[in-house]
Amino acid sequence: MTVTESVDAGTRRLTTAKAISEAIAQEMRVNPEVFVMGEDVGPYGGIFGSTGGLFEEFGSTRIIDTPISETGFIGAGIGAAVEGMRPVVELMFVDFFGVCFDQIYNHMAKIHYESGGNVKVPMVLMMAVGGGYSDAAQHSQCLWASFAHMPGMKVVAPSNPYDAKGLMISAIRDDSPVIFMFHKGVMGLPWMAKNPRSIGPVPEEEYTVPIGKAAIPHPGSDVTVVSVSMSVQHCLDVAEKLEGTTSVEVIDLRSIVPLDREAILTSVAKTGRLVIVDEDYKSFGLSGEVIATIADTDPSMLKAPVQRVCYPDVPVPYARVLEYEVLPTRDKIEAAIAAVLA
Repeated sequence: MTVTESVDAGTRRLTTAKAISEAIAQEMRVNPEVFVMGEDVGPYGGIFGSTGGLFEEFGSTRIIDTPISETGFIGAGIGAAVEGMRPVVELMFVDFFGVCFDQIYNHMAKIHYESGGNVKVPMVLMMAVGGGYSDAAQHSQCLWASFAHMPGMKVVAPSNPYDAKGLMISAIRDDSPVIFMFHKGVMGLPWMAKNPRSIGPVPEEEYTVPIGKAAIPHPGSDVTVVSVSMSVQHCLDVAEKLEGTTSVEVIDLRSIVPLDREAILTSVAKTGRLVIVDEDYKSFGLSGEVIATIADTDPSMLKAPVQRVCYPDVPVPYARVLEYEVLPTRDKIEAAIAAVLA
């Protein structure tokens, strides 16, 4: 069954982590070509719960724990994909992409093009992103703009359990390589900071969320706030706080590639004001691309200069007080909204 966000998700509630693992399990049951591999994806269930329960159901031949050799197991996943399998490979932390970058971009992303379209790479490469948990400079980045900048891959980043399940099913079924980026803060794990938005209604049946289509979880008319992943939850908190005084339209991009430019343009044409909230680096990133979308189409639709709440161009600090000084926070988002309305 295929449903979209317009369908009632019901009352059954899951964490984002359980929603992701359920999506993978449902696809594995109907398609023997789907399998999972990566570090600690087996009995441990993934360090952020993304493969919880899969090993018990499918065993070690389809849920494969790998050595700490990202180049090796991502390369193996690419080989399996071009031979007709549909691997779901977990890189663990996005920050580790540097040690296997050749496999990701020179092979996974380019094989379809280099083969003249004759060879497909139907592979999901999922990884944890994001700060806020004192994981320091090598375990806390988002970096979705780095992947988005390179042609040949789709890039998705859900903000809630419903979208996580639907996007994972879409990613597994897609014939293109898909980078699936889950923020640690949206996973709903009990040993992390409590986040009520990381648990939500998720249908038990299979459904898809279309890759490349944004959602509008909070309609509004005064200002457009564009965001993705964990920052969407902060934006919703601010939008709800400001209800009655400021009508905030929140756009959850859900996909960075393809980028739903139409949703951005339609909203800004209505509100005339734009705030972009992005936990990735400010320079040369997603926020600039969103602004370029307006500038390339019709900059006159803006009634005020755009405000950006982004991660500054510095490594992620370990100290909690310093980390929260640079992360996008609710206070910073509220201040940006006030500035664009001034």
